Formats: sequence, C-alpha cells, structure tokens
Amino acid sequence: MQAEKPSKTKFDIKLFAKVFAYTKPYRGVFLLSAFSALLISGFAVLTPSLVGQLIDQAITNRNAELLLSLVITMSLVLLGEVFFQLLFTYTANLLGESVIQDVRVKLVSKMIRFRMAYYDKSSIGVLVTRAVSDMQKIGEIFSQGFFMIVADVLKMVVVGSVMVVLNYRLAFLVFAIMPLILYATRWFQKSMKVAFVEVRGQISALNSFAQERLAGIRIVQLFHRERIEAEAFERINKGHQDAWLKTVWYNSIFFAVAELLSSITVGLIVWYGGVQNVGGITAERYGDIFTFILLSSLLFRPLRHIADKFNVLQMGMVAASRVFAILETEDFIDDKGTKEVEDIQGVIDFEDVRFSYDNQKQVLKGVTFHVEKGSCIAIVGATGAGKSTIINLLNRFYDINEGSIKVDGVDVRDYSLGSLRKHIAVVLQDVFLFADTIANNISLNNPSVSRESIVQAAKDIGVHEFIEQLPGAYDFCVTERGSTMSSGQRQLIAFLRAYVSNPSILVLDEATSSVDTYAEQLIQRATERITRGRTSIIIAHRLATVQKADRIIVLDQGRVVEEGTHEELLKRKGTYNELYKAQFLEVVNEAV
Repeated sequence: MQAEKPSKTKFDIKLFAKVFAYTKPYRGVFLLSAFSALLISGFAVLTPSLVGQLIDQAITNRNAELLLSLVITMSLVLLGEVFFQLLFTYTANLLGESVIQDVRVKLVSKMIRFRMAYYDKSSIGVLVTRAVSDMQKIGEIFSQGFFMIVADVLKMVVVGSVMVVLNYRLAFLVFAIMPLILYATRWFQKSMKVAFVEVRGQISALNSFAQERLAGIRIVQLFHRERIEAEAFERINKGHQDAWLKTVWYNSIFFAVAELLSSITVGLIVWYGGVQNVGGITAERYGDIFTFILLSSLLFRPLRHIADKFNVLQMGMVAASRVFAILETEDFIDDKGTKEVEDIQGVIDFEDVRFSYDNQKQVLKGVTFHVEKGSCIAIVGATGAGKSTIINLLNRFYDINEGSIKVDGVDVRDYSLGSLRKHIAVVLQDVFLFADTIANNISLNNPSVSRESIVQAAKDIGVHEFIEQLPGAYDFCVTERGSTMSSGQRQLIAFLRAYVSNPSILVLDEATSSVDTYAEQLIQRATERITRGRTSIIIAHRLATVQKADRIIVLDQGRVVEEGTHEELLKRKGTYNELYKAQFLEVVNEAV
C-alpha cells in the first residue's frame, strides 16, 4: 500500500459529502447541534451590547436600579450561553462518535472480506492505522471541525451586523483589518493541508514499523538486531517529529500574526473612537468603544478558531480520503456462486490447473489429480513446488488462471463462498490463536458449538487430558497469538478446532513440521481420528508423516511428476525416492 502524496490543497467537497452522508441516521442530533450553534451566536453578541448600555446608561447616569437589572440580565445571558455551549459540544461529539462507529464497522467488515492478494501487497500496520487513528480523525470533522467552523462563521456574521448597526464608521475601521487576517488564514490553510498529509503518512509508517517489529520480536532478539531496529525506528520517529514540527511552525506564525492584527485593531478603535471622538461618540457614548473592543475580539477570535478548526477539518479529510480509498476498493473473490449445500461427499478434481500470484511467474503449471470420497492423499515436494498453493486455490483464497477445480463434480466457483468453506477445515503449520479462552479458540465463538461438544471432541481425538492440565482448563486465556503455548500445544488446539467444525474435507498443511516427539505422537493419534471417514489432504515436507496415505502426489516446480503409494513410489526410484533418501540421510546425520 503506497502512501498518499500531498496533492490539491482545495477542499474536497465530494469527499466531504461522502462523510456527511453518514449523519443521515442522526438527523435529530444534527439539528439540535445546529440549533445550539445558532443560539450561541446570539448570546455571544448580547454581552458586549449589555456592557455598552451598562457604561452609557447605568454607570454614567449613576442609575443603581438599571445597573442591577443589567447585571442580572448579563448573568442570565451568560448562563444561557454556557448551557447551549454544553449542549452544542455534547451533540457535536455524539454525532462524530456515531459516524465513527458506523464507518469503522463498515470498514472492518469490508477489510475482512478482501481477497488474500490484497493483503499480500498491504501493510497490516497501515490498515490498523486506517481503522483506529484515522477513524478518530474523521469523527473530529464533526466534533471539532465542521460544526465549530459553522458556529464561528455564524457568530462572525452576527457580530459584524451588530457593529454596522451600532456605528458603521468604527465597523469600517475593524473591517479594514479583516483582509489581512483572511489572507493569513488562507495561507495557513493551504500550508496545513500539505503538512497534515505528510503527518498522516509519517503516522502510518510509524505504526507499521512498530507493529511489524513487535510482532516479530523473536526474530529481532534472536538475530541481535535490537540496536539496528532501534536506530531505524529513531529515523522514522525523526521524520514523524519533523512533520509535526512543520505544523507547529505554521501555527506559531499564524497565531502570532493574528494576535498582532487583533491588538492593532483594538488600538485603532481606542484612538479613532476615543481620542478623535468621531462617529457621534460623546462622553455619554463611550460604552460604544468598550462594546466595539469586545465585539472585535468576538470577530477575530472565531477567525483564529476557524483556522485552528480548519486544521482539524483538514486532518479529518486527509484521514477520510484514506479510509474511503479502502471503502471504495472492490478487491474481493468473485462470490457469484449460487449453489448452497448442507452436505458434500468430498470428491475433489483438479483439471489442468494453472495459477500465478503475480500474473507473471506460474506457480502451478497444469496440475491434474483426482481425490476419491473419504480417501486420504498426501501432496509432497520441495519448498516452492506449489503444495500450499493447491490449498489456497481449493478454499478460493485465490482464483485460478486456467483449468478447473471441482468438488463433487461442481466447479468451486459455482458454490457460494460460505457454502464451500464451511465444508473444508484447514490445520496450518503456523497456528493462529486469538487472545481468548481455549474454548473460544476452538469454537471461534460459534454459538452452535456447545461446551459439551468441545469436551467430547477433545476426548475423541485424545487432547482432553492436555487441556485439563492447563490453568483453568478450557477457560485458560491464551495470550496474543498463543505465545505462551508450545507449537505442539497450538497444533493440538488447531486440530480440535478443525474437528468440531465437522468438515467433509480436511486439509493438514505441514501440521507436524515443527513439534516435539511427544506432541507429534498426540498429533498422529489426532490425525488418525480426525481423518477417519472424510476426504483428507496432507501437505507434508517430512515424508515419514505421509507413508500411510492412500495415495501420494509428488509436485516438482508446479507440476505433478509422480503419483502412487509409498511403496510404489520408492520402487520407481524417481523424485519421491530421491526426497526420501535425502531425508533419511538427514536423520542419520542428526543421529550421528
């Protein structure tokens, strides 16, 4: 997955419309937030107006009764402004969090349905960033960006209108400074848009690096790469820091300029309105000067806030562009099959199957073989011969380029994916266990799989005693990826997981290649029990594990070069015989 490059700086209306469409289910919350923003604007201009009246009418005329009345009114206005500010903040954040929830559910639901080829070229760390931190930035479009900007613009319009009504000359003086602030704001927005694209790219790189190194921490420590990886992380983190410092630099310049222009405006109001005594301001109208000072603050402060909130909005839009790039990706296995079956016999046919992962180098080159119902076949060959690829194609993790794969005489593409895969169980060499209980890792939280059936299945294949010895037995909580369990223990859990799903076709992909002797004996017993009465395919590198198979298929560089029983293949003195002798010599050398 390539990082996005800073492109256009103009606001993407179409993208915003896509994000905004997610607010439709929350129309009531949206309207309440908009109504609160409107009232906040009204309350904001009331206080400066009341201050002017208090100076001109109550204090100048020494009217204690009017003074008390205006103070009480100002207090009520303040309470009203606080109440609607709270209401606005809550509803805007509620809307943002609701949008986050809906978009995140849709995003993750889509990501878990992508074909394997998508993940072959995508960084998991980057995808996690999209689903977590980028989603939070999208929520801030509403909670801290869009609505805040609308509220501030509305406040500026109201404040400007009141200024013109009170004294158009002083209003013109204030408005004369506005173009300078607007120009500074526009420069700020353009600069921050580019800076935030860079920031999001650096965050993705940082997350991806950390996720990969922590996931592969054994390799890092085993090969003593701690210092090297720390130095690499330091370089990436420096890029992240530089990207953020660029935004800090732009903020520092803008807010210093905005504050300077605001102070100049206040000074001009005092000089032009007070010392020159223009616009009909008399000693009885000095309240106008105080009113204009407060109003100018209300006019410029939202403008500065708009720039600040536009940062949030721009960052949210950058995040949204990346999230929607995934949401609009249609990288799925074609699931147009309509055949739904409750049971299959397990007859498998590969007919002249050709396949390439990259559409260039063929991995399978015309593979053809037949598997009878209930039989056990083994597929062997050197590394890279295409053994695991056959399993990927049978499950339709990838689609073939040429030929056909049939189950019970029906092309696998004619089955719905759900119907096909529920009848196939796979035990992989690298077992993945979730951070959950043993029972949930076996059932994968399938409500139709009861605790009783799990226990009985464990007894059937001989792993019940092993599980009972764990702290908490079936309620033992596995750490992430099952790191506290041995490879043999994880394999036994994987066998049990496959067994309780009651598949018609069972695939064991290098399931005993990295376990100790005791675990291998348990796995061999489990294999005999789990393969009984169902079609089984055993992918193996160690030939000792496949000698009892009904038929052995030998692959070499993507082609089937031999088929037969263990004894038949040894007598032919071909590829299988060479593999067998090579492994036999390895065992002898290890023993010596």
